[in-house]
Amino acid sequence: MKQKSYQHRKSSSTLKIICPDGSPCANQAIDIEQTKHEFLFGIGGFDTVEMAGGMPDGQPTESGRRAFLEERMERLMEIHNFFTLPFYLGRYEPEEGKPDHRRVMAGAKWLQERGVTLKGHPLCWHTVWPTWLMKYSNQDILKKALERIDRDVIEYKGVIDIWDVINEVVIMPIFDKYDNAITRVCKELGRVSMVREVFEAARAANPHAILLLNDFDISTKFEILIDGCLEAGIPIDVIGIQSHQHQGYWGADKVVEVLERYEHFGLPIHFTENTIISGDIMPPHIVDLNDWQVNEWLSTPEGEERQAREMVEMYELLFAHPLVEAITHWSPVDGLWLNAPAGVLRADNSVKPVFEELTKKIKGEWWTKETLTTDANGEVTVCGFRGDYKLKCCDNSGAFALDGKNDSQSVYLG
Repeated sequence: MKQKSYQHRKSSSTLKIICPDGSPCANQAIDIEQTKHEFLFGIGGFDTVEMAGGMPDGQPTESGRRAFLEERMERLMEIHNFFTLPFYLGRYEPEEGKPDHRRVMAGAKWLQERGVTLKGHPLCWHTVWPTWLMKYSNQDILKKALERIDRDVIEYKGVIDIWDVINEVVIMPIFDKYDNAITRVCKELGRVSMVREVFEAARAANPHAILLLNDFDISTKFEILIDGCLEAGIPIDVIGIQSHQHQGYWGADKVVEVLERYEHFGLPIHFTENTIISGDIMPPHIVDLNDWQVNEWLSTPEGEERQAREMVEMYELLFAHPLVEAITHWSPVDGLWLNAPAGVLRADNSVKPVFEELTKKIKGEWWTKETLTTDANGEVTVCGFRGDYKLKCCDNSGAFALDGKNDSQSVYLG
């Protein structure tokens, strides 16, 4: 495999370092260290809601459980700067008119205060949808779905500004596992019109939000849908690609092939739901991953080593592609969705080999930390991975960002 280049992830800027007395900080050693990556290294953060917001019945989370979950979140934040929070309407608003706003907002603000970027998932989906919608006509179902989008996107504006607007539209109008309100509407409107309705509602609610069209079906059907939406002028910001690999790692060739098929749209790409297993692989004859229900699915030492190798390779390939802006590993710990051993942590919060290997990449190879020396004018040119930085000089500190927008900037020490 040819050597990967990450130059597109970097930028440079000439800093003029200003001492507290206003003079240039001339001929001084300065220590710079990255504090946050521009690239979004994501993880599922659903446990934050219980940790910060308490239980669904309104009771506070038991102190020992809260401490355990806080330990989990702190550990995940060591390498992840992007958390996905749950907005499945069937759980978020199981009773009409009583959304779970308080708990989810508590979790969101806890993460935001710690510098984490947030995404809400999803605003519209035919699965995990409330039964109370079924009593309405299709016209009223759509009206209420759009009102929900308007309400939540506005309420969380400034806290959550990235949204999976609609999930799995390829299968939505032909979904036949069970009757549901959203499939009814999508069947009547058609896929493109359905996407238009929800995207226009989300865009109106927050004109500056980043809006994703997300799907697990990455066949040509999804390409055709995207093409139809773009031809119709629908304001899609990002293509969301799910990559649940319970039946085995895609492999480098497939990762590259998927990227090549979707890069021609010229839109940013997020790998929104990535899963790689550290135990026995799900049998290949299973069509719907949800049909594989087991009481116990163990992580094994061999599987953990395999998971680490495969995830590092996939992250390298995605990080090297200029259109990829985010990778979200779906399961923070083993035993969550489908009981799968898919976490970067074990259920007891201990780190797995994959966590250690990703740390070497994200906080090592893909992280900028160095000591430089200013010139007689107090200037120094910094080149590094894009993101936020701290700077120390002569017992004082400052901050700056490398974002490709500023060829030069002043940093005031204090």
